[in-house]
Amino acid sequence: MGFRGLIGPALAIIIPYLLFEYVRSNATLDILYEGPTGHFYIVTTVAFFATLIAGAVGMAGSRSRNIQVSFLALAFLSLAEIFVVHGLATPNLILHQNHLSGMASQLSIFMATLWLWFSSLPSDHRLVSYFSRWQRYIVPVWAIGLGVFGIIGMINPHLADFVPLNRGPMKGAITVLIIFLNGITIYRFYQSYRYSRFPLQNAILYSAAFFIVAQLIIYQGEVWRISWWMYHFMLLLSMLAMLRGLIQQYVASKSLTFALKALFTTDPIERIKSSVSPSVKALILATETKDRYTAGHNFRVTMYALKLAEEMELPPEQLRALAQGAIVHDVGKIYISDNILNKPGRLSEEERLTIQMHPVKGYDMCRNIGFMKDELDIIRSHHEKWDGTGYPDQLKGEDIPLLARIVAVADVYDAVTSNRSYREAWTHERAMQMLNEQKGSHFDPKCVEAWERICERDPQVYQYPATMITEEKSFPGLYPGTTKIS
Repeated sequence: MGFRGLIGPALAIIIPYLLFEYVRSNATLDILYEGPTGHFYIVTTVAFFATLIAGAVGMAGSRSRNIQVSFLALAFLSLAEIFVVHGLATPNLILHQNHLSGMASQLSIFMATLWLWFSSLPSDHRLVSYFSRWQRYIVPVWAIGLGVFGIIGMINPHLADFVPLNRGPMKGAITVLIIFLNGITIYRFYQSYRYSRFPLQNAILYSAAFFIVAQLIIYQGEVWRISWWMYHFMLLLSMLAMLRGLIQQYVASKSLTFALKALFTTDPIERIKSSVSPSVKALILATETKDRYTAGHNFRVTMYALKLAEEMELPPEQLRALAQGAIVHDVGKIYISDNILNKPGRLSEEERLTIQMHPVKGYDMCRNIGFMKDELDIIRSHHEKWDGTGYPDQLKGEDIPLLARIVAVADVYDAVTSNRSYREAWTHERAMQMLNEQKGSHFDPKCVEAWERICERDPQVYQYPATMITEEKSFPGLYPGTTKIS
């Protein structure tokens, strides 16, 4: 996918801007249209939609205890409240000629951009950590502060003369900063979107793109010209894009709070739960119904595999495919009897061959319900071995798909470090010794080395899944219409 997914947001900037330039350069089109009342109506409409977005996101954010969700709410709260001041201060509506209206317009876009940029920061960024201490108060205090700003501005509009955001060098500097910050926001949310494919992330890309166009029009446009009016419609499009994204996000998850929490989460369990499709969730539920160990095993393997893939610097699209494929890599076992799956002693040759058919059975099942090639490769080839002695196709070396090689390491690591009725779990150290002994024969050496590096650097990588995903624990939110997970 690369950067092809950015073509849409790029066109959302280029096409409206070219239209603006076309109108601005055509004297017969770019006429003066002074309409204070009409201006107030369109500004009020933008502010109304921004208030809806801020309210929905703010309420969900208060439940999710995630400061980045609060940042998202603050972005649209800022646009709503300051843009209302812009509308009320429209020259010859309530006040005479003034700079307050233009200053408020510029400030509304800048503050919305700034908070949207904050929402794109990593959760461990020092600014995010600082604001997290005040999450409980930040939205109401900011709302009150903006209200006070509006009241003071309307009573003393001449104060705007001392804040020349919409005039001179300051206007140019603010324009550059708004374009820069929105560009970073678009890039960061796009990277997240490549992994999770959340509709709201895509909506933020377009919303930020329309902010850029609006700012360019404010910078270059002449007040009351037809071309100048276009920036108001860019802001309206930005709000409509966000509303559409919120609705789509809610429809997909049935809970805006859960959707927004998943949008910014760094917790690996939440990342997996939020990234798998409904069809995959149904398969996980079918696997759990058959064998609770297999369901928990699949979840842990997925967590290990994702960390290993990140260490190997795989792109987000492959991480998403890895999550979808690894979580059901053993789904073919639902066709195998419990007597064979849980047999404590040595398997007969016939039983061993039956077990070795589960990758093919899982592959055939998932192929018929629309799984993509990368996910199917994981399901079919996670038992192949580097030296060609694996099953079902005896693939060798790099002929084995990379994602399947990654899952093979995670799969065996979890298998030997998990308790079963017929044997005790191995320690991490013993499991790593076995992986190293078999790299170059069973496992891709690069995968084993990457797993060893990340485990040495951060022991939580293998400790957390083993603690959190067991056959006795449940994790609400994975299955549609249920509260069970493992």
